[in-house]
Amino acid sequence: MVLWVFGYGSLIWKAGFEYDDRRVCFIKGYRRVFYQGSTDHRGTPEYPGRTVTLEPAEGEICWGVAYKVSKEEDEQIALTYLEVREKQYDKKAYLDVYAEPMATTPVISGVMVYIASPDKKLNHNYLGPASVEEIAKQIIHAEGPSGPNREYLFQLEQALLQMGCEDKHVMDLANEVRRILSEKELTVS
Repeated sequence: MVLWVFGYGSLIWKAGFEYDDRRVCFIKGYRRVFYQGSTDHRGTPEYPGRTVTLEPAEGEICWGVAYKVSKEEDEQIALTYLEVREKQYDKKAYLDVYAEPMATTPVISGVMVYIASPDKKLNHNYLGPASVEEIAKQIIHAEGPSGPNREYLFQLEQALLQMGCEDKHVMDLANEVRRILSEKELTVS
C-alpha cells in the first residue's frame, strides 16, 4: 500500500521523513487559516503561537504539497513521526488532490491530511478567527522550541510564492507582521 500525505503548512518546506515523490497540488473546498494554537512548536502553553489549519470553504482551493511514501518501513516511520509532529491536530481527512486549476478529475485520491478542528472539546488549542492585526501581534510575540512564530509565517509565505501561489490570508498576515515590525524599529531608532 502507498501512503500519500498532503501538507499545507510547514510540511511544504520541511517533510521530516523519507518520501518517493513530491507533487505540488491543491485540495478543493478548503482554505488555509491561522486559527490553530501551537503550544509545542511555535509557542508555549503560556503564550501559544498560531499555525495553519483548514476550514471548509465552498469554492475555495488550498495549494500545498503531496508526498508519496511507498516502502512499508518508510510508511511506518513517516506515520509515527507525523503522529508526534501533528499531535495538536485532532482530525485526519482523506481527500482528493488536483494539479490543474480547471481539473475535474483528481491526480491522487485518498490523500491523508491533518486538520485541527474548531471543536474545543477535542482540540484544546484551537484559537479561531481574529482580526489580521490581532493574529499578526500574536505571531510577532510567540516563540517555541521550533523557533519564532513569525519565522513559520515567513517560511510559509516564501514556500507558497515559490510554488506560484499567492494565498491572500498568508500574504495579508505576513505584510501586517512586517508593517508592525518596521513601525517598532522606527520608534526604537
